Amino acid sequence: MRKLAVLAGILACWQCIASASSSTDAAVNALFNTREFKEAAISPDGKRVAWVEAIDSANPDNSTIYVEDVGGAGAAQRISADKNAPHDEHGIAWSPDSSKLAFLSDAEKPGQLQLYVAEASGSGITKLTSVTGFLAAPAWSPDGSKIAILFTENATRAAGPLVAETPETGEIKEAVTEQRLAIVDVATRQLQQISPADMYVYEYDWSPDGKRFAVIAAHGNGDNNWYVAQLYTTNADGGSMKSIYKPPLQIANPAWSPDGRKIAFIGGLMSDEGSVGGDVFTVEASGGEATNLTPGMKASASWLAWTSNGKILFSEFLEGDVAISEVGTPGHVQLVWRGPEHAAASDRGLDLSIAHDGKTSAAIRSSFGKAPELWAGEIGKWKQITHENAAQKPAWGEAKTIHWKSDSFDVQGWLVFPADFDSAKKYPLVVRVHGGPSSAVLSSWPERYDYSMALPANGYFLLMPNPRGSYGEGEAFTRANVKDFGGGDFRDIMAGVDEAIRVAPIDPNRLGITGWSYGGYMSMWAVTQTNRFKAAMVGAGLSDWQSYYGENLIDQWMIPFFGASVYDDPAVYAKSAPMTFIKNVKTPTLMQVGDSDGECPAPQSYEFWHALKTLGVETQLVVYEDEGHVFSNPKHQREVIDRTISWFDAHLK
Repeated sequence: MRKLAVLAGILACWQCIASASSSTDAAVNALFNTREFKEAAISPDGKRVAWVEAIDSANPDNSTIYVEDVGGAGAAQRISADKNAPHDEHGIAWSPDSSKLAFLSDAEKPGQLQLYVAEASGSGITKLTSVTGFLAAPAWSPDGSKIAILFTENATRAAGPLVAETPETGEIKEAVTEQRLAIVDVATRQLQQISPADMYVYEYDWSPDGKRFAVIAAHGNGDNNWYVAQLYTTNADGGSMKSIYKPPLQIANPAWSPDGRKIAFIGGLMSDEGSVGGDVFTVEASGGEATNLTPGMKASASWLAWTSNGKILFSEFLEGDVAISEVGTPGHVQLVWRGPEHAAASDRGLDLSIAHDGKTSAAIRSSFGKAPELWAGEIGKWKQITHENAAQKPAWGEAKTIHWKSDSFDVQGWLVFPADFDSAKKYPLVVRVHGGPSSAVLSSWPERYDYSMALPANGYFLLMPNPRGSYGEGEAFTRANVKDFGGGDFRDIMAGVDEAIRVAPIDPNRLGITGWSYGGYMSMWAVTQTNRFKAAMVGAGLSDWQSYYGENLIDQWMIPFFGASVYDDPAVYAKSAPMTFIKNVKTPTLMQVGDSDGECPAPQSYEFWHALKTLGVETQLVVYEDEGHVFSNPKHQREVIDRTISWFDAHLK
């Protein structure tokens, strides 16, 4: 009988998929038809702004570059290595004199980026490289004669653990392909790799005199060893690298001071490369102890740059908002601007692009209610440059920030109302837990892979909490889930559910939970700890920390959170593992995952699905072909949305 009930539920779910509602279509249109802005860069003189814009909704990699005056005089000028056809073009960098723009393009061969330089007017396109491999992050030397770039020779895929992993057969060996720092001479077009062959370089910055680099790097596997990377300096003409700082946790965003004496960086507990949060530090360029400029700050710095007056401008997560502040001496932080939105210049986070004056900037701004557009001008007084998404309207209801107490912590989250909200009705609620755990939910127009925003478009309240472990409340809050996954962070989430029920017309008997990555883990964990949730959708989940340790390709991230490896302290991993409490589960659970996910491998979902199936709990597992941790195929992105809505509709409506 149980098997018949499971089969009936699965058939009902498929029938729902076959007849996707108009509300889902509206949400999909809002996600998939929004013009995506990928990068923005203000010219050093502050007069012009360049940006990267996706031009093909069916193929997001196809993008183009535009340049326009900040003052709005004249039309935007397109810059491309081939204006007759769309290509993957990004990685924009202004020359120091603001006359030229460097960029990457695969115009010559699809999938193979090369480095180009163009006049700011769009004329005089010059190809500087003819390499085989992956190029990233070009930056001009201070005198404008050279361009530094990250180069992974003969790479078979883009760098980073989010993309689909390359399948391995035969004798399995750890893949070590080094991303090295290289310099391209603009006049001769000669490329020279200057960092050692046994070092993987993640980020870098030129010294003011152009003779050295500040480099964040590590030996070994690049995807894994970012978590143990150190700060180095190296000469621009090559040679050995000198370690000047070995951090206790993770570091990012190295920036050399204008006088050449210090290097600034962000340091803190970070669970994902590229998802940056922590305090602002400086260290002498010769090495030594680092100085924390923001001790006790109730926010998380995510990007920084030096200003000409020797202070550091930084953006930050602040209670679910974005803020920009300035700091000169330790503890003296001055707020410059704050807003309930997302203000980014790239997909890495809360970057800004700052002109030499330290005031004029460019940012891609969006919120839950406004689709992304490019803005430029004085910080906090930006002028809108583009209007590409003027026709886009949210398919979901109003989003409100809410706060609640949990243990001794103040916790913040976002509550998104259903579309066409009627205060006289009671609605189901789905909790969406963010990934990370070192991350934060901001008021931001959702990316096309954010399936959860289709839920309020279909008549659900959506709660997106920022529990302990998140950015936005300071380092003590971010570190509060160390050795306690599924403990205090879960209590924070459940307290948020109670607060949402208190402030909104939510039916407490129709609750669901979902999330991807760490949010997928928390969804698995939740259904082993409570029966309050009547349905769950787990994206790329983690069911057993002990087996996960040996399956994933980035195990270095786990030691700062668990305090030891699984081989040294298996008990600390077991106490937070959903599989330890698997026999408690009664909640119908759908799981979706990519078959080539190196961060949260598919066997973790299979293990949970197998257990629920054996225990007679309604469940379904969907594995997507050729997908990594973040899905890239638009068809699969849409299918995740359809399956998620259908699953919750079948169990909560």
